[in-house]
Amino acid sequence: MSGVKWHKFLPVLLLGVGLMGPGGFSRAEEAKPLADDPAVEKRMLVIAEDMRCLVCQNESLAASQADLAKDLRREIRDQIRQGKTDQEVTDYMVARYGDFVRYRPPVKPVTWALWFGPFILLLGAVGLLGWVLRRRILQRSPEAPLSSAQKQQIEALLRDQP
Repeated sequence: MSGVKWHKFLPVLLLGVGLMGPGGFSRAEEAKPLADDPAVEKRMLVIAEDMRCLVCQNESLAASQADLAKDLRREIRDQIRQGKTDQEVTDYMVARYGDFVRYRPPVKPVTWALWFGPFILLLGAVGLLGWVLRRRILQRSPEAPLSSAQKQQIEALLRDQP
């Protein structure tokens, strides 16, 4: 390194090594095994994909990393190991947490607001907008006809322009 004073780079080098820590770049953790039984894990994922995380609400139970989601996945695994069918597991979760836990709740009077509420709100908003616009149009005063003096002023102004 001719002409470069290496001691200027020493603090940056030491800071970089210090930030890496004792393990350097080998801080990555090993992947944890999904389950003892891959068949149980596969069934759990199928069931959990159709369920909503009660904490996140915009993630599936299978994708969420919330503590409650981990507990619910563990509960699903336990029920699968007990020999329950997928429908029995789903029914258990719905009985415990309500239809909201499902991404696609059944259409019944209790869930009508979930299924039809957005459309009703949209129709109401369009109706309100139409009512407001119509009211504005009807309230607009009609244009008053020009008097003869105003007509003469306009003609004079138009004649004066090149």
